[in-house]
Amino acid sequence: MPKAQTKEADEAAKEKEVAKEKEATEEKEVAEEKEVAEEKAAPKGKKEGGKLTKEQFFSHLDNLTVLELVDYNKEFEERYGVSAAAAPVAMAAPGAAPQGEAPAEEAKSEFTVVLKTIGEKKINVIKTVREVTSLGLKEAKDLVDSAPKPVKENVSKEEAEEIKAKFEAVGAEIELQ
Repeated sequence: MPKAQTKEADEAAKEKEVAKEKEATEEKEVAEEKEVAEEKAAPKGKKEGGKLTKEQFFSHLDNLTVLELVDYNKEFEERYGVSAAAAPVAMAAPGAAPQGEAPAEEAKSEFTVVLKTIGEKKINVIKTVREVTSLGLKEAKDLVDSAPKPVKENVSKEEAEEIKAKFEAVGAEIELQ
């Protein structure tokens, strides 16, 4: 064989070796990238018997959007026939009287002041309604004309008693609910 052909054959063999090494290096890099991606995607903690640990489960939930959580909730309700609504818990305060024995007013913290009757001084009752509420003249008159009607709702016991005293002073009858 002439030297030129041998030289070309050697160069071709070297090129093939370089190409194989390059290909092997690329495959190795791709495999390493896959491992890193899988490690990042997998939640921390070890799997126990093929099941997710609590940490993995909650880590997964932490990464969900609200819409995805709603879908999970619906699926959970359909599969297991349960609702995610909170169950009401009835607890008695220590030292509290048993139900039915405590007066209703003592147990309540918010009251509604109801105008039962207006009495003889309608104009004074309208003025008092305007004083107690932020109603205008027309609205206050309409409220007085449509008695019995709530004047003020969700007020403390002290405020309700003050309002009741003001109305009784002008001759109106008030009920606290």
